Amino acid sequence: MDFKETAKEVLINEANELIEASKKIDSNNINAIIDEIYHTSGRIIVTGVGKSGLIGQKISATLASTGTPSFFMHPTEAMHGDLGMINKNDIILAISYSGKSDELLNLMPHLKRLSYKIITMTKNINSPISKQGDYFIDISVSKEACPLNIAPTSSTTLTLAMGDALAICLMKKRNFKDSDFAAFHPGGSLGKRLFVKIKDLMQKENLPIISKDISLKEAIIKMTNGKLGSVLIAENNKLVGILSDGDLRRAMLRDDFNLDSMAIDYATKNPKICDDENTLAFDILHLIENSKIQLLIITNKDKEIKGVIHIHKLIEAGI
Repeated sequence: MDFKETAKEVLINEANELIEASKKIDSNNINAIIDEIYHTSGRIIVTGVGKSGLIGQKISATLASTGTPSFFMHPTEAMHGDLGMINKNDIILAISYSGKSDELLNLMPHLKRLSYKIITMTKNINSPISKQGDYFIDISVSKEACPLNIAPTSSTTLTLAMGDALAICLMKKRNFKDSDFAAFHPGGSLGKRLFVKIKDLMQKENLPIISKDISLKEAIIKMTNGKLGSVLIAENNKLVGILSDGDLRRAMLRDDFNLDSMAIDYATKNPKICDDENTLAFDILHLIENSKIQLLIITNKDKEIKGVIHIHKLIEAGI
């Protein structure tokens, strides 16, 4: 049995519900909600049960990672002490598609009693839960993707998308940049790109360095032992050239090739370098790729060798 058409119908149904929801966005209402959240000194406390609770956890995580402090609170736990986690300046985001969830209905009077601002996400502004809120976000759908029109599918997709819409609006309101995002994700790929410097990754010890008076034969032995595919040629620790395996192959095609000749005679005299070890590793990767090399030498401003970085090291580090 081929389910391709069924899968397509589900995606089309959910996509259409998102498009219809976009047409129902109330400019005044969404602007007021964004302003309320933006100006609060508190956090966004997301609450809901069942599928709404699961979606709420994702919305809370997205808000928190994009500059809006937030956490998820289960309404049942709230009735048994977790209300103490909420501060007076916090804003509640209550999610219930039906707008009639008993757990939320039991919680709402206590939230109102404590004078918290409440944003509700339900399918009906006149639902028992939304009637007790200060702001309303419509998450109604004409039909679930479920063939029985029972299982939360299109409605949960729309709810999640509405949470994303809030987060993105707030990002724009805060002028949230990639550097801000990376600050909240230091272990992610973006964090590595914006924070990891070349000095954190470069090889500083056991460098394959030879002097100018070393023969090609000796240089090849050093290159082999160094396992970097190159040897650095230096005078008083100042870089004067590099002999790579590519240089060696080209040298072997020369009529004057001689293993007893000086390695410097076949070396690249002005290799690509980076003279600032605080350069971001991500920028170094671009330099290596654009220069079509595998090994980059790191020096100081006086061309004294500080270390080397191989493209494989950058890739292994997830840069």
